[in-house]
Amino acid sequence: RFGISHITAASLSDFDQFPSYRSTARMPDLHVLAAACAECNFNIQVNGKLYQFANLPFTASEITNLAEDIPGTRTLLNRAFTPDTVSLMRQYAIVHLATHAAFVQGKPDDSFIVFGDGKSVSLRDIRNWNLSNTDLVVLSACETAVGESTLGSGVEILGFGYQMQLTGARAAIASLWQVNDGGTQVLMNAFYTALGQGMTKAEALRQAQVALIKQDLAGVGDRRGWIEVVNTRTGLPQTISNNLSHPYYWAPFILIGNSL
Repeated sequence: RFGISHITAASLSDFDQFPSYRSTARMPDLHVLAAACAECNFNIQVNGKLYQFANLPFTASEITNLAEDIPGTRTLLNRAFTPDTVSLMRQYAIVHLATHAAFVQGKPDDSFIVFGDGKSVSLRDIRNWNLSNTDLVVLSACETAVGESTLGSGVEILGFGYQMQLTGARAAIASLWQVNDGGTQVLMNAFYTALGQGMTKAEALRQAQVALIKQDLAGVGDRRGWIEVVNTRTGLPQTISNNLSHPYYWAPFILIGNSL
């Protein structure tokens, strides 16, 4: 027997029962800042605990593909992604961060996001950010919607996603559990393809999830029309052996805030 404390509602949904639609209420601007930490084999110590992080090779392809889908996107990779990036964020309508994050049990304020130079920013420090000009912050990282709470009260309330709204950002996309690097690349690229077609944030995320469930990106208008991931070491296409239709891959990311 197992007890279920929280489960994302999307993982229980039958997406085939809902009609597909494309909203004309699109985001006012697709001016994007995309930062990623692909070479992030870092050790970070917080409160006497050592957090060890591995490289995230697919994040490089994630922001490269994003820039191809959304012209004018500014990309910052690895050591170009530093704490100084924070001062640039308010200049962009969309801020996309593809990196590591960790939730610190018992001390949620010490939970942190990792920069490409090995430095980090805590949940406590994020509260001082000013993102009042930003429409959407995408936290393509592990457990960024998770916060400290009592059982049954909703674990996302103190997470990074919620805190991003407190900075003035109108919406955030964040994850409820540790996510897969390759699967997240596919989901995020499908999301931005749909967003670039004029869908609302909520519908774009939904269509990206459906694309993974059906193992077909044609539904979001991706020019390739199939699931393709590039091995960043060889530059060659690589097949993801796991079945991306499993909720583990498409259900962790949730939209918090303005859905339009």
